[in-house]
Amino acid sequence: MFTTRQNKISKLLHKELADIFQKESRTLFHGKMITVTIVRISPDLSVAKVYLSVFPIQTDDIIFSEINDQTKKIRNILAQRVRHQLRKIPELVFYHDDSIEYAEKIDNLLKP
Repeated sequence: MFTTRQNKISKLLHKELADIFQKESRTLFHGKMITVTIVRISPDLSVAKVYLSVFPIQTDDIIFSEINDQTKKIRNILAQRVRHQLRKIPELVFYHDDSIEYAEKIDNLLKP
């Protein structure tokens, strides 16, 4: 039950965060491949839940600790990019998206 405003902001944040992770991953995260899968914004537009998929999967705990350490820097870069579209930049909360691992598990179970 998202409003039109929430959907627009979610799409904007998704696009910009994906670009940030693509361009800044070399310097911030040592070249690991990080994909933004879903961005959900709270009804008061103050918190954005960002779901990330990390490759290689073996290092995802290390990468998430680095991402949480760099949250302020990521939010600052995001604020500079969307300062003309948004008045307030939402707080970013990062979550691990395990949908790829779940799909692989289902595929392995269904194989004869």
